[in-house]
Amino acid sequence: MSALHEEKWEACLKVIKDNISIQAFKTWFSPISPIKLEDSVLTIQVPSHFFYEWLEEHYISLLKKVIKKELGPNGRLEYSIIMEKNQTNSTPYTVKLPASNKSSLHNSPVTMPLNASEKQIKNPFIIPGLKKVNVDSNLNPSYSFENFVEGDCNRLARSAGYAVAKKPGGTAFNPLLIYGGVGLGKTHLAHSIGIGIKNQFPNKTVLYVSSEKFAHQFIDAIKNQTTNDFIHFYQMMDVLIIDDVQFFSGKEKTQDVFFHIFNHLHQNGKQIILTSDKAPVEMQGMEQRLLSRFKWGLSADLQAPDLETRIAILENKMYGNGIDLPREVVEYLAYSINTNIREMEGALTSLLAQASLNKKAITLELAKQMIDKFVKNTAREVSIEYIQKVVCDYFDLPIELLKSKTRKREVVQARQIAMFFSKKMTKSSLANIGAHCGGKDHATVLHACRTVNNLSETDKQFKSYLDDLEKKLSIQ
Repeated sequence: MSALHEEKWEACLKVIKDNISIQAFKTWFSPISPIKLEDSVLTIQVPSHFFYEWLEEHYISLLKKVIKKELGPNGRLEYSIIMEKNQTNSTPYTVKLPASNKSSLHNSPVTMPLNASEKQIKNPFIIPGLKKVNVDSNLNPSYSFENFVEGDCNRLARSAGYAVAKKPGGTAFNPLLIYGGVGLGKTHLAHSIGIGIKNQFPNKTVLYVSSEKFAHQFIDAIKNQTTNDFIHFYQMMDVLIIDDVQFFSGKEKTQDVFFHIFNHLHQNGKQIILTSDKAPVEMQGMEQRLLSRFKWGLSADLQAPDLETRIAILENKMYGNGIDLPREVVEYLAYSINTNIREMEGALTSLLAQASLNKKAITLELAKQMIDKFVKNTAREVSIEYIQKVVCDYFDLPIELLKSKTRKREVVQARQIAMFFSKKMTKSSLANIGAHCGGKDHATVLHACRTVNNLSETDKQFKSYLDDLEKKLSIQ
C-alpha cells in the first residue's frame, strides 16, 4: 500500500501529463520523488537547484493548480534539493525551498488616456487602441531580501530598504538613494525593495527601469511627439525605481522631464528609489534642483564587504547552487577577491562550472587556477588578509595574536614573515601593511623584511618555512 503522499503525487502527475508534452514530462517530472505530506504541504525531491528553477519558471502555474485540486485550497508545494558534497564519500543532504510566487510581481493593468484616432504610440509600453496598459515591473525574483546577505558594509541601506518595503511613500526615506562602487549590490537591493513592496501591497504598481532605458524612451517620445504621454505614464507609478541615476549627468532635457515626474510622485506620496555609483555631492553634470531633491530623503552607501560578509555571500550562493565546497576553497575566494561581490560570485560560478563540466573535484589548487584565469586583474595580487591567514594556519596561531602587541618570539617571527610576503606579493604601502599587522609603522615593516631576508640566508629551517609558505601563497 503506497503512502498518502505518493498517492497524491501520482494523482497530480496524471493531470500534469495531460497538459504538457511527453518529452517535457519525462525530462522534468519523471525524476521527481514525493517525500512527505504534512499539513497540506507536499514535499517533493528534485535532483538539483537548476531543476527547481526550471520548474518554478515554466511550470509553477500548472503545479499550483494541480496541488490545490488534490490537496484543497490550502495545498502548498515545497522542494527538497539534494546538496552535493564535493568529497566523494560524503552523504548528500537536502535543502528545503518553498514554491515561490513569481506571478505576484506582476502589476495590475493601469488605465491610460488614449486618443484612438492618432497613429502614434502614446507611451513607451503601450499598444495603440488599448485603454489598459500592462506594466511589467521588470523585477528579478532572484534579487530578494532573503538572498541579500547583511553585513556592516550594507546594514544602513538594507534596513532603510526594508522599512521602505513595509511602508512605501510613508517613511522619511523618500527618495531612497543607494550609492556605492561597482558590484556591491545596489541593483540587488533596489529589486529587493520592489519585490518586498509587491509582496506586501500586490495592488501597487511598481516599475524598475534603468536610467539608460528611461533616457532612450524619452528620446523616442520626443521623436514621436508623445512627451506628455511619456510623463503621464511615469506619473502613474506607485513605486518608481531608477537604476544608475548618474547616467542622467549632462542630459539636460532628460533631467528636466525626470524633475517633473519626481515632483509629481513625491507630492502624491509615491515612493522613489534611486541607485548611483556616487553620492549626490560627487555627481557632476547634474542640475542643482535635482541634486537637492535627491537629498530630501536618505542617501545610504554600500561599502566593500568585510571578510565575514564575503564568506557569508559565497556560502549563500553555494547553497543556492546545491553544492557544498571545502571551507578552505570558500575562504580562499573570499580572501582573494575583496572589493567586488559580483566578481567574487562570478569566480565561484566559473569554479562550479569547471568542476561540473570536467568532472574535477573542487580543490584549493583548482580554485587558484580558476581565479588566475577569471579575474586576473584583482586576483593576481593576493590580499594582506589572505597572507596573514596562510601564515597563521601554517604556524597554528590565531590571527588575533598576530595583530596583537605581544613580543613572544614565535608570534614576532610569524608577524615579520606576514609583513615580508605582504611587501613582496601586494602593492600595498608599508604604512598599510603595518596597519594590518597591529598598527605598526613603516619603519617596523622595513626592519621585518630585512630580518626575514637575513634569516633566510643563514637559517635552513627558516628558509624551508619561507619556501613552503611561498608555494601556498603563489597562484600557479
